Amino acid sequence: MPLDPQDLSDLIAIRDAGTLSAAAKVRGVAVSTVSRRIETLETALGLQLVDRRTDGVRLTGAGLAIAQMASPIAEQMRRVERLATSLRQGIKAVPVSISATEFVISDILAPALDRLWAIGADFPVHLHSQADVVSLAARDADLAIRMVRPEGASLYARRLADIRLGFFAAPKYLGGRSPDVINLQSEKLLVYDDSYGRLPELEWITRQGLSDAVVMRTGSTRGLMTAAQAGGGIALLPELFAARSGSLIPIPTPIAMPVRQPWLIVHRDLRSLPTIKIVQKWIVSAFAAL
Repeated sequence: MPLDPQDLSDLIAIRDAGTLSAAAKVRGVAVSTVSRRIETLETALGLQLVDRRTDGVRLTGAGLAIAQMASPIAEQMRRVERLATSLRQGIKAVPVSISATEFVISDILAPALDRLWAIGADFPVHLHSQADVVSLAARDADLAIRMVRPEGASLYARRLADIRLGFFAAPKYLGGRSPDVINLQSEKLLVYDDSYGRLPELEWITRQGLSDAVVMRTGSTRGLMTAAQAGGGIALLPELFAARSGSLIPIPTPIAMPVRQPWLIVHRDLRSLPTIKIVQKWIVSAFAAL
């Protein structure tokens, strides 16, 4: 019985995701489909690849060995699919897809795009503004920038330059009050939600007893800024972003707020590709210039 690349990709997804349900989500199919494909693969190879337990599934030693051997094959198939998509769309070169938050896309990467061309990129890039954590295993993106370090042996993560945050308000909201006399516990605070994971600044807000002062949460940095500019409250914002507004006033805090630690994430199977290397270098330089 010939092997189906789809079945091998499902096996790799189970290895990377850790559960059948997570693997099915990565692959975009039902759990029953993944289970059936794995059974078909086990029959074709005459090996038990997955150890099905009451607390989940684990790849057997044979399963891990097959998944390791199949990884380059699955990656090559994905590259063929990407090339076919590019050819259908009339794109000469395979684009590199980058997933990041709205702020990173609009205020860090997009303004630095000229530097990408300057270091020799001759291929298009797709910048996807996404709050949700995409699956690099399923190639929802080639690279991702996230504010929480991911887990997974198949992923390579590199820490980027820190992003400093602070509270900012418009003169309209302050009404002539000095920023130095503001007691945040008595104000209206506009902060992030947990779209990007449990960010250190959210933990800080809880520890400082400021949770009851929060009147708005959102995953949108621009939403926070426009609300602050309209006088809706004191917003938690990246310092770089707030400074560019030209109208917001920093509000000091008695205890320093922790910095945000962004991570550049790439699947290990892609790290050696020339285009990925160029994009990684560009992203690191864009953050270093902050």
